[in-house]
Amino acid sequence: MAAKKTAKKSTDSLAAAPVPKKTAKVAAKAVARKAAATPAKPPLPRAGKTAASKVAAKPSPDAIARAAYLNYRRRVEQGLPGDTEGDWLAAERHFSGSGEL
Repeated sequence: MAAKKTAKKSTDSLAAAPVPKKTAKVAAKAVARKAAATPAKPPLPRAGKTAASKVAAKPSPDAIARAAYLNYRRRVEQGLPGDTEGDWLAAERHFSGSGEL
């Protein structure tokens, strides 16, 4: 039992030691600098709005038509062969997720 009392006394003496004010200020500044240097984490996605649900949504016919028109303009400007049906199908493939134009 005597060993326990001496161990207790040694820990009490460490806990009761006063911390100099200068050391406390330096530690507080270091914590503040570390907090300022840590970048904020991006917010977590909501349960209803995941990337998979965005891909699964069917694009409107207007969106497909705009993409087909842009395909047509690029094809004509570059002098590539093709037709409007191919431009439309390429736009649909783009929206389906394959990303191929």
